[in-house]
Amino acid sequence: MEKIGFIGLGDMGGPLARNLKASGADMIVYDINPKAVAALKAKGAEAASSVAEVAKAADIVITVLPASQHVREVVLGPGGVLENAKPGTLVMDMSTIDPETTDELSRKLVEAGLAFVDSPIGRTVEFAERGESLFMVGASSNDFGRVKPSLEGMGSVIHHCGGPGTGIRTKLVNNFLAISQNQLSAEAIALATALGLELEQTLTVVNGTTATNGSLTLGWPNKVLKGDIEPGFKIDLALKDLSLIMEAAKGKKLPMMMGAAAKEALTIATTGLGMGEKDFSGLLHAQCKLGGLTPPKLKG
Repeated sequence: MEKIGFIGLGDMGGPLARNLKASGADMIVYDINPKAVAALKAKGAEAASSVAEVAKAADIVITVLPASQHVREVVLGPGGVLENAKPGTLVMDMSTIDPETTDELSRKLVEAGLAFVDSPIGRTVEFAERGESLFMVGASSNDFGRVKPSLEGMGSVIHHCGGPGTGIRTKLVNNFLAISQNQLSAEAIALATALGLELEQTLTVVNGTTATNGSLTLGWPNKVLKGDIEPGFKIDLALKDLSLIMEAAKGKKLPMMMGAAAKEALTIATTGLGMGEKDFSGLLHAQCKLGGLTPPKLKG
């Protein structure tokens, strides 16, 4: 059994690590938050005091970190994974970062005799806590086989998207649709409210046509339309991801008009309305606030 090093035990990394440990994995873990490390130690994981300690001990190092700069620092920086890992170590980054950083990690790790996999996470924290995360994996066939047992321990759906770098690029496409549809749904339901339509009947109609989407059919009925806008997937993080998406498109000289509009709406929700810490389904509340409307809720 390969020893798993896990770096990053936050809102998403924490439940993934707990599920992996519960599956029987031999683990050493690290986070800048000592309480998060202690929680995994209580479940049988070995506690590390630094990134270097994890890198020296592990055969596979998993990182789940907030942004590109954090991943680069942990993997490539002084005292980081690259500097301390033994030959043959595999690094699997599960963060949502810019594709250029993913490519840089892959190149430098492979040049040093290490292996690299990118496997960003689909679905929300609630899914992660239930062991139902979805993974979009960029890896060689051999490396995919190496990380598959760990992914099976953390989640329920695994997609091998291609070689290194394809996982994060698939995640950006997925999140572009998910985030933009959320804003579109917010405007549609706010419009229905402004026009005095009954929410249940409106949903029955649109969910029976090609107008429907995952926000209206899957996410919202159990979240914002019950009055719950606690995260979840924060609007701040949705804006971060959308910014990555727009930068990736810009790098390819691809105009993204709908993306620009969605980014502006999320910026207003965060900086203008102070809702960045709320669930991204709370874009409905932001839209209603802008229109002077009471956010609608399903009956019962």
